[in-house]
Amino acid sequence: MLSFSILGALQIRTALGFAEISGDLQRNLIQTLLVSEGRPISGESLVEEMWGDSVPDKQANALQAHISRLRRKLKSLEPELTVSRVTIHPSGYRLTIHEGEFDAAEFTKAVRQAEAAGPADAAATAQLLGQALAMWRGPVFGDFPGGTICQLACARYEEYRMRAMELRFEAELRLGHHAAMLAELHEAHSNHPLRERFCEQLMVALYRSGRQADALNVYRTMRRHLSDELGIDPSPALRHVEHAILAHDPALAGTGTGTVARAALLQPA
Repeated sequence: MLSFSILGALQIRTALGFAEISGDLQRNLIQTLLVSEGRPISGESLVEEMWGDSVPDKQANALQAHISRLRRKLKSLEPELTVSRVTIHPSGYRLTIHEGEFDAAEFTKAVRQAEAAGPADAAATAQLLGQALAMWRGPVFGDFPGGTICQLACARYEEYRMRAMELRFEAELRLGHHAAMLAELHEAHSNHPLRERFCEQLMVALYRSGRQADALNVYRTMRRHLSDELGIDPSPALRHVEHAILAHDPALAGTGTGTVARAALLQPA
């Protein structure tokens, strides 16, 4: 059994350790097949992804040579398999990936599971997403982002990562862990200063930690960022958190279980 990792530099793990994929074209090929997540991808798309504007003469032969090379490499890593992982279909080439073998697929599955969980599952959600976020070793594909298909996949998985962080922070706040989350929330907000949800969560955590002035200063800084960078005002949700802090809304204080009544905060003032 192999495991494929792209939440960081490309890695293929075997029972004996890590396998090396040599050559930019081979890495580009397997990365493109991986982010297709078991769906066939056309030869034309693979050629464009691998060579861009420098398409070789006899491109079909060149692609087939690289497909054959990848098949041999994967076969050498799983000599017991009788069927190649890379197969051809009417709509293109497909890399067979089994459940649990691809870190990006496992990560997105965990995020969807967390999105479907209810408030009462906060502890399980926090644990699930903490483990999922630990899969990340760096930027998707490391320093080799590949062509357009892979770059779009990078953006997609990065958005899932942001969503996972938001959901984990929300779960931790529900559990009353606002003080423990302050450093991570500060980092998330600093690294993504235009992402309003991180700002909301940081403001709530600061307020609960007895730092009302700091929470309001975070809001004012965010308001300036939005105005200077995008020419827009804060969202109604973010403005309502500010109003709730100014009014010492009891919904912000949480309870013994750390429930964050965000729905109440979003009601019109």
